[in-house]
Amino acid sequence: MDTHHPKAEQNGLQALLVQADQLSTSSIRDQIVEQLYKKSNELLKEGVHFSKTKYDQKTEKLDSIFTSLFWGFPIMLLMLGVIFYLTIAGANVPSSMLAEFFSWIEGYLTLTFTALHAPDWLHGVLILGLFRGTGWVISVMLPPMAIFFPTFALLENYGYLPRVAFNMDRLFKTVGAHGKQSLTMAMGFGCNAAAVMSSRIIESPRERMLAILTNNFVPCNGRWGTLIVLASLFMASGFTGGMHSLVTTSVVVGIVMFGIVTTFVVSWALSKTALRGVPTHYTLELPPYRKPKFVDTVIRSSLTKSLSVLKRAVKVAAPAGILTWVLANIQVGDVSILLHIVSFLDPLGQAIGLDGYILTAFLIGLPANEIVLPILLMGYMSTGALIDVDGIGDLKQLFLDHGWTWLTALNMMLFSLLHFPCGTTLVNIYKETKSVKWTFWSFMIPTGIAFFVTFAIAQLVRFLGWV
Repeated sequence: MDTHHPKAEQNGLQALLVQADQLSTSSIRDQIVEQLYKKSNELLKEGVHFSKTKYDQKTEKLDSIFTSLFWGFPIMLLMLGVIFYLTIAGANVPSSMLAEFFSWIEGYLTLTFTALHAPDWLHGVLILGLFRGTGWVISVMLPPMAIFFPTFALLENYGYLPRVAFNMDRLFKTVGAHGKQSLTMAMGFGCNAAAVMSSRIIESPRERMLAILTNNFVPCNGRWGTLIVLASLFMASGFTGGMHSLVTTSVVVGIVMFGIVTTFVVSWALSKTALRGVPTHYTLELPPYRKPKFVDTVIRSSLTKSLSVLKRAVKVAAPAGILTWVLANIQVGDVSILLHIVSFLDPLGQAIGLDGYILTAFLIGLPANEIVLPILLMGYMSTGALIDVDGIGDLKQLFLDHGWTWLTALNMMLFSLLHFPCGTTLVNIYKETKSVKWTFWSFMIPTGIAFFVTFAIAQLVRFLGWV
C-alpha cells in the first residue's frame, strides 16, 4: 500500500525546484538524474526482495576495480599497452615471412617478364609499382591487424569495453562532449571512416559533430604500420630482444595518448566556440561479464579484418603504387615530375622537421593511410620503385641517407597521427553531415594542428641544439 502523502511530495518538489534555481544547467541535470535513481532505488528496496548470486557478486567486485576513480584509468592504460605489445612483438615474424614470400613471387614474375621480352616500363608499372607496393602494404599491415583486432574483440566479448566507455564518459562530459564519443573513438582505432558512421549513436547533432571532427586524432589501422616501423627503427634502436618491443610499445602508446589528449582539447575548444552547448545525459547500462568465446571471436574478427585489409590494399595501394612509379619516371626538363613536386614542398617540409618527399607521400596517400610509407620509400628510390631490402637495418640506412634523424621520425609519427583524414573518411563525413563546410573543416582542423605541432617541436629542438 502507498503511504506517501501528496502534500509531502509537493513540498519536497518545491524544495527541489528552489535548489535548482541556484544550480547551473549541467548541475540541474545531474541532480535530477541523481534524484531519479535514488528514488527508484528506494522503491526497488521497498517492493522487491532478491538474493545476489555469486555471479552478481563477481560482477560488482570487478566493477569496483575496473570503473573506480583510482584504478580505472591505470588499468585502461595497462590493457592498451599489453595489446600493443602483443601486436608489435607478435607481428615481426609473420611480417618477415610475408615479405619473403612476396619477394620470392616477384623474382619469378620478373623472370617471366624477361622471358616474354616485355618492355621495361611495363615491368616497372606492374611489378615495381603495383605488385611491390601492394605486397608491402599486406606484409606490414596484415599481421598486426590479425593480432590487434581479435584481442580488442575479446575484450569487447568479455564486457570490458563498456567499462572503458563508462570511465571515459567523465572526461568527455568535462570537455562538453557526449559520453558515447568514447565508443566512436574506440572504433576509430580500427577505421576512422567506420567510426564516423558509428557517430549516429549520438542523438545530439552538436555532439555528433564533435565526435566526427575529432575522431581523426586516434590512429586507424592504416597508420599503425608507420608508427610501429618508425618507433622500432629510431626510438628503440638502442635496445634488443624483449626490451626493443617494450620500448617500441611505450613510444606507440605515448603517441596514442597524445592523440587522445588532442581529442579532448579540440572537443573542449569547439564546444566553447563553433559548437557551443551543454552535453546531454548519457545513460549507459553495463552488461555483465561474460566468458569470451575465444575461437569464434578470434576467427570471425581475424577473417573480417584481414579480408578488409587485403581488399583495401588491392583497391587503393595498387593504383597509388602505379601513380608513384609513373611520376618518378616521367621526365619534364630532365627532372621527374615527382622531383618537381618534392622540390616545391621541400621548404615547407624542412620547416616542420620533415622533407618534400614525406609531404608528397602524404598527398599521394590521401586515398588511404596504409600507402603513405610505401610511397615514401618508392619516392626515395631514383627509379621510383619500392626498395627491396634484406632487413630492417637496410631500411633505416635508406632513411639516414636522406638526412633523417630522430626528430624526423618523431615528427612524421606525429604528422601521421594528426593530419587530414583519408579519402574514404572524408567521403563518409560528407555523407553524414551533408555539408561541404563541415567536410572542409574536418580536413583543415587536423591538418592545421599537425603543422602547428610539428613546426613547434622542430623549432624547439633545433633551438636547443638537440639535432
